Amino acid sequence: MATYDLDEQERLDELKAWWKRWGNLLMIGLAVVIAVAAGWRYWQNRVATQSLEAATVYEQLTQSLAANDTKAARDAGAMLIDQYKGTAYAPRAALLLARLNVGAKDLKSAQAQLEWTAANSKEPAVRDLARLRLAGVQLDQKQYDAALKTLSATHSDAFAFRFHDLKGDVLLAQDKPAEARAAYQAAFGKMAEDNPYRNIVELKLDALGGEAK
Repeated sequence: MATYDLDEQERLDELKAWWKRWGNLLMIGLAVVIAVAAGWRYWQNRVATQSLEAATVYEQLTQSLAANDTKAARDAGAMLIDQYKGTAYAPRAALLLARLNVGAKDLKSAQAQLEWTAANSKEPAVRDLARLRLAGVQLDQKQYDAALKTLSATHSDAFAFRFHDLKGDVLLAQDKPAEARAAYQAAFGKMAEDNPYRNIVELKLDALGGEAK
C-alpha cells in the first residue's frame, strides 16, 4: 500500500513539474486554437451572409434591367461592385453594366468595367467573356494593339474559336488580310460542324479568298 502511495505521489509530482513547465504554453495554444476556430466560423458565416445579400441585390439588378429601369440597375450594380466585390455576383454585375454602357455609347466606362471583371472574377468563363467583350470595345475604339493583347490572354477551349474570330476582325481592321485569314481559319478549325456561327466565319474566309478548312 505504501508503495502504491509512493508511486501515485511520484506521478503527481511529475505532473506538477510538467504543468509548471508547459502549462502556460498549453493554455496559450488552446486559446489560439479556440480563437482560430471562432474566427473560421465567423468568416464562414460572413461569407454566407455576404453571398445571400449579394444574390438579393443581383436579383434587383436583373429585375430592373427587365423593367428597363436603367437607373435602378446602375445603382444595384454599383452596390454589388462596391460592397460585395468578393462575391461571384459583382463581376457578373459589371458585365451587365458594361453592356448598358455600350448601349449608351459610353465605351470608356464599359471598358473600365470589363477590365475590372477580367481582373477580379474567379470564374474562368466569366473572365473569358469579359476579355472577349473588352477586346470588342477596344476594337470599336480603334485600340487595335490593346485588343490583340487582350485576346492573347489564356482562355478555355470553349471560347477559343471566339477569340480567334475576333482576332481576325482586329487584324482585318489593321489591314492585315493574310493574318486575319489565318485567325479566321483557326477559329473555323475550332468549331464543331453543327455550330451555327461556323457559317459566319466561313463567309469571312470566302471574302478573303481561299477555302475554309
